Amino acid sequence: MKVEAALERGLHELALGMPAQAREQLLTYLALLQKWNRTYNLTAIRDPVMMVSHHLLDSLAAVAELPPGPLADVGAGAGLPGIPIAIAEPHRAVTLNDASEKKSAFLRQAAIELKLANVRVHAGRVEEWRPDPAFKVVICRGFAALADFISACRHLLTRGGVLAAMKGVYPRDELTRLPPGCNCADVRRLRVPLLDAERHLVLCRLSA
Repeated sequence: MKVEAALERGLHELALGMPAQAREQLLTYLALLQKWNRTYNLTAIRDPVMMVSHHLLDSLAAVAELPPGPLADVGAGAGLPGIPIAIAEPHRAVTLNDASEKKSAFLRQAAIELKLANVRVHAGRVEEWRPDPAFKVVICRGFAALADFISACRHLLTRGGVLAAMKGVYPRDELTRLPPGCNCADVRRLRVPLLDAERHLVLCRLSA
């Protein structure tokens, strides 16, 4: 299967009605990822069709489950899931965060080349970040164990906001080791087209 066909099939199965420009942005992002990966080691996946399923569609599967409002992608790395979300939702403000200057340089270049006016990049350790205003949604994909994610990022949330952790199999053990004042009972199973693997989204809300 070719990259374009894999993307079209995936978007159809996710029922994401994205315009042609957004589809082109996703393909351009994939090409950038391949180009920069030779030097920056952004992903272990080299096959472009696997990048569609494991990166693009995996990220986009969360879009329908996220509440509205400004979003921060912490430990963004290569820009996943933040860049695909920003492309799918051009009216949502998205801030990409990574502690690595090299990865942050890639994120800035990607935002410029993809003409993503809704994307900003913040380089630095998340624990030391004090954004103003704070975010409605803080998302991570493979950032850390659930308890560590909550402890490191809860200060980034505005009142009524949601911490969204993208996980593989149902994180039963992690859900038993949560810090106080956080409810993570809202766990949603995600179906990712072309990917034969379990995916879950854990939505955590802080106590008032």
